[in-house]
This record gives sequence, C-alpha cells and structure tokens, in this order.
Amino acid sequence: MPSSVMHTSTDGHPSPAAVSTIGLRKSYGDKVVLDGIDLRIPAGSVFALLGPNGAGKTTTVQILSTLITADDGQAQVAGHDVATSPDGVRAAIGVTGQFSAVDGLITGEENMLLMADLHHLPKAEGRRVTAELLERFDLTEAAKKPASTYSGGMKRRLDIAMTLVGSPRIIFLDEPTTGLDPRSRHNMWGIIRELVAGGVTVFLTTQYLEEADELADRIAVLNDGKIAAEGTADELKRLIPGGHIRLRFTDPTAYQSAASALTEASRDDEALALRIPSDGSQRELRSVLDWLEAADIEADELTVHTPDLDDVFFALTGDTDQPKGAVR
Repeated sequence: MPSSVMHTSTDGHPSPAAVSTIGLRKSYGDKVVLDGIDLRIPAGSVFALLGPNGAGKTTTVQILSTLITADDGQAQVAGHDVATSPDGVRAAIGVTGQFSAVDGLITGEENMLLMADLHHLPKAEGRRVTAELLERFDLTEAAKKPASTYSGGMKRRLDIAMTLVGSPRIIFLDEPTTGLDPRSRHNMWGIIRELVAGGVTVFLTTQYLEEADELADRIAVLNDGKIAAEGTADELKRLIPGGHIRLRFTDPTAYQSAASALTEASRDDEALALRIPSDGSQRELRSVLDWLEAADIEADELTVHTPDLDDVFFALTGDTDQPKGAVR
C-alpha cells in the first residue's frame, strides 16, 4: 500500500488513516473537476476542505461517501476501498449535506426513529438511541413537534443527530452551518468539537474561513481541481507575505535608536512605531526580542500580525470577488 495511505500509530505500527486518497480524478465531459487529489486525514481529527464555487469540494465528499465513482485514483475510508468495498465505507460513515435531510412533515422524534429503522436497529434500541440523541442535541422539548416548525439551527442539530444514529466513525459535513445565525453556528461548532473529542473524524467543507480556522486541525485549499496548499491554519497563514512584528514606543529616543538600527523596518514616526517583516514564527519573534535586549532598548508594545485565512484563500485562488469571511 502506498505510504501516503498510512500513518504510524503510537506503538510504532502502521495503521490506516481515517480517510486517504491518491491521485483522485473526476471529470464531467470536458470539465475536469478533480485533477489528482492526494489527502491523508488521521482518525479523531477535523479536516476542512476550502475552495471557491465549483472547485470540487462536494464532488470529493460524494466520491468518499460512495455516492459517485472517481474516474481514476484510489480512495480509502475507514480502511475500506471506496470502489471495491462501498458497503464497508457506508457502514462506517455519516453524511450531512448542504441541504437538510430532515422531513418537515413528521416530528423530530419520528425523523430519528425512521433513521433507526433504516439502520435496522431493534425497536427498543432505536427508541433508546433516539431519546439519547434528542437530549444530547437539546431537542427533547421539540421532539413531538413537526420538524417544519423548527428553526434553522434546530433543523441542523436534528440533521446531525440523525447522522449519528448509526454511530459513524467518520462524518462528512458539507457546509453544515450555511444559513445559520451566528449563535447557531457557534452551537454547531461546539457539537463538532464534542464529536471529535469522542473519537469521531470530521471531514468538513465550509464557506466560512473563520469556521475552518476555529475547528480544523488541518486545512486544504482546493482550486482548479488541485490542492493549492495544505497545512494547519498557522502554516497556511505563513505561506503568503504581509506578516509583520509591530514595535511601538513612547520614548522618542528609544524609537529613533531602534529605527536607525532596524533598517528593514518601515517607520511610522507619528505613532512612534516600527513594522518589521516577519513570517510570525517563534524563531523570528525571539530574534527581535534578543536584539532589543542586547541593544538595551525597550519597546512599550509588541504585536505579531499574520495574514488571516481570507488573505491565504484569495492569494491561492485569485478569487477577489468573494466577501471577506466567506467562500463557496
């Protein structure tokens, strides 16, 4: 098995990643949607896939959840090959799409019990799991009401509760907070963190860069069918220029001394502030602090500025038409 499909467990033995792909490709006619995607997502982590509209995010989720087949490449989910063992994949995953799977004509409880039936749970087990999940997602009070009366946040919570009926080890959340108000979005983030704390792996696509920054252990930016960059949020932010360390002084003499010595810094004489280009790393910060100490110069304020994920996204995709904080 190719090495990119494996990671090493704590006892030193190779173990399969929760999700892995090698050279994943998908086209529709002349339109290449995925052009060789390599991913490896460790179990018990949150992975976020970002990209502009039409980048292939939903196509990736559809392939990994066995809804469609890839044209080329390999993909494994929970140790099962999506092409040769789709039933094994389906038994291990849950999928919550951009559009709710909730049936508004029946109650929240009935939606849950229907899902339990689809998973072939015995009646008593189905009722127990339903009651537990409704309580966990703060839906017990609304359980007997038609789901059509639920707010957007409640429907999303019910959607994820339905996904959890089968105790999936891996959950695909395709834009789970689209259309939710800020409070509901933050509640959903709490739910996602709880799932991961319980050992579940979450594969998240999102239109909110803040969401990826807040939740994801690793982030990949998908553009023109390829992974433009992958890493932690901090690693991605260091990829593009614009980071700097800002030193502000109240003593004009100290400011002038520092400005004379730090020739690469840009000056703001009115604010008595210097701006030193930096990638935001601990090493660069330490070198500035060491220099200040050696020169016996004391800055009154030191702040580190790094580009945010919006800057990273726009730099990698060239998509300047998107509003700040949201991508599709």
